[in-house]
Amino acid sequence: QVQLVESGGGSVQAGGSLRLSCAASVYIYSNYFVGWFRQAPGKEREGVAAIHTNSGTTAYADSVKGRFTISQDNAKRTVDLQMTSLEPEDTAMYYCAADFAVVRRGGSWGFQSGRYWGQGTQVTVSS
Repeated sequence: QVQLVESGGGSVQAGGSLRLSCAASVYIYSNYFVGWFRQAPGKEREGVAAIHTNSGTTAYADSVKGRFTISQDNAKRTVDLQMTSLEPEDTAMYYCAADFAVVRRGGSWGFQSGRYWGQGTQVTVSS
């Protein structure tokens, strides 16, 4: 059983930066994507960024490409999301997830639901 714990959320003004971190209770073996989803009030949950623990392949939602960077430290069992140039539209509860598929759809990435989830951390961006 994989337990995921997020940290690093908070409030920031538009244009600011935040760094989210996800710590896994056990080592996440190969062939897993781990990453971040978010859900804003009244909206569906959406995939934000993912990284493959074995190959290091990364995937980003179009809305965050160029602003967010996902990274992993397998020794520490952590996956971080560096968020820059934050916009009010980035306001959401951010969830760490593990063991999910990421599919290429034309020029974009699609994120399927994860098997393991963290409790979430709130990110609020004010204008």
